[in-house]
Amino acid sequence: MITVRRPAGRWRLPRMYTLRARLTAGLVVLLAVSCAAVGVAAVIELDGFLTGRLDQQLTEVGTQFPASLEHPSTLTDHDADDRERGDTRRQAPGTFGARLVDGTVTNAAVVPADKDDTTTDLKVALSARDRRELAAIPVGGRAHTIHLSSLGKYRVLAAKGRDGDVMITGLPLESVEATVHRLEAVEAIVFGAALLITGFAGALWVRWSLRPLSRVAATATRVSELPLASGEVTLPSRAPESDPRSEVGQVAGAFNRMLGHVEDALTHRHASEERLRSFAADASHELRTPVATIRGHAELALLHPDPVPPKVTRALERIASESTRMGVMVDEMLLLARLDAGRPLEHSPVDLTHLVLDAITDARAAGPDHRWTLQLPEEPVTVTGDAHRLQQVLANLLANARLHTPPGTKVTVTVETGDGVTYLVVHDDGPGVPPEIQPGVFERFTRADRRRADGGGGGAGLGLSIVAAVTEAHGGSVSLESHPGSTTFTVQLPSA
Repeated sequence: MITVRRPAGRWRLPRMYTLRARLTAGLVVLLAVSCAAVGVAAVIELDGFLTGRLDQQLTEVGTQFPASLEHPSTLTDHDADDRERGDTRRQAPGTFGARLVDGTVTNAAVVPADKDDTTTDLKVALSARDRRELAAIPVGGRAHTIHLSSLGKYRVLAAKGRDGDVMITGLPLESVEATVHRLEAVEAIVFGAALLITGFAGALWVRWSLRPLSRVAATATRVSELPLASGEVTLPSRAPESDPRSEVGQVAGAFNRMLGHVEDALTHRHASEERLRSFAADASHELRTPVATIRGHAELALLHPDPVPPKVTRALERIASESTRMGVMVDEMLLLARLDAGRPLEHSPVDLTHLVLDAITDARAAGPDHRWTLQLPEEPVTVTGDAHRLQQVLANLLANARLHTPPGTKVTVTVETGDGVTYLVVHDDGPGVPPEIQPGVFERFTRADRRRADGGGGGAGLGLSIVAAVTEAHGGSVSLESHPGSTTFTVQLPSA
C-alpha cells in the first residue's frame, strides 16, 4: 500500500466522489448562500433603520444639552448647577454634548446613565484624536459616526451656535449595536439549525431519489465481476426500471437494453465456441486413424526387401516423418479441445519431484549439448492433479528451452513451496523470447520462428498453449519473464 504524505501546513477539502454527496453538498451550499444573503440583508436593513431612528432623535434633541455648556462663567456656581442638572434631566442617558470655538473644543460633557445621579461634574476627558474628529465634523450636515476613546461609538450632529460657536450633540450607538449583534446571533442559530436539518433531510431525499440509479450501479457491478471472456455466461437480473420520463429511468432502461444485447452476443459466442470445440474434437479424433494408417503404410513400405529407388525411399521417409508430426499435432489439438470442453482431469497425489527427475533425464537424452541443472527441496513435493498431464507440462517447457536456445545453454529447473502454492520454475540463459511474441506466447499456433511455418521441422506452436491450459485446469497459472540472457517460465500449482 502506497501512502501519500501531504506537505505540512496544507489542508484540502475532501473530494466529493459520489453524485449523492455532490447533490447534497450543492443543496446545502445553495441554502447557505441564500441564508447568508438574507442574514446580511436583514442586518444591514436593521442597522440602517435603527441608525436612522437615532439620527431622528438627534434632530429632535437639537443643541439643548451642548447649549447648556455655553458661558458657564457668567453664572454663579449654584445657578450653573441648577442649569446643568435641569438640562441633563431632560436628556437621554449617555447623551454627549460638546462646544467648539474656532475649531477647538472648549467644553465636553455626557449625561450620566442614572438620572438620579447628582454629580455636577459631567465633563469628559477627550484625547487629541477625539478633538480632531470632533473638529472635522461638518456643520449643518448629516449625522456622523465617531469613536470616542472614553465613551465608545457615537452618532453625532453639529450645528451653529448663537455666538458663532459650534454645538455638537451625540447619542451612543451601543443599543443599536447590541440589537444588531443579537439579530446576528439569532440568525446564526436559526440558519445553522436550518442547514443541519436541510443537509440531513436533503441527503435522505437525494438517496431516495437516486435509489434506481444505485440499483443500476449494483447490477453493473455484478456484471463486471462475471468472467465474460469465455464459457457460458448467465447475466444477473435486470435493474428495476423507474419512471421512463425521468433521467434515472432512462438510464435504467438503456442499461437493461444494453444487457439484453450483451446477453444475446454472449449466447451466440458461446454457441459458436461450442460448435468450434466440437468440430476440433471430432476432427482430431477422426484424423487419428487415417494419420496412423498413413504412417504405418509408409513404415511398412520402407521395410520392403526389394530394391527401392532412392527418390521413392526419400519420399516414404518424408511421408512417415510428416505423418508422425501430424499425429502429434492431432493429439495436441484433441487434448486442447477436451480441456476447453471442461473434461475433468484426474485428481490424485502426484510426486512433482519424481516427475521433474524423469523429465530432466529425458531432456538430457534429447539435448546432450545443453547443461541441465536441478534445484529441488530436501523433502518430496506433492501436488494434487493428473500425473500424465503434469508430465506433459514439464516435457513441453523443457522441449521449448531446448529447441529455442543454442547448444551450451544452461537450463535450470527449480521446485519451491510456500503459502499453499507450489512453484515450478524453468529458467535458461539463452537469447530470450522476442518482445513481439511475449504477449501471445501462450496462445495457440504462436511460434517464435515464423520461418518454420512453411518448413518441415519444428512444432505446431501448441506446446505452451497446452502448458497454460493444463495448468489452469489444475487451478494454477503460468507466467513468463524474458529478456536477452534470461528467460523464466513460472508455473504455480496449489499444494496438496
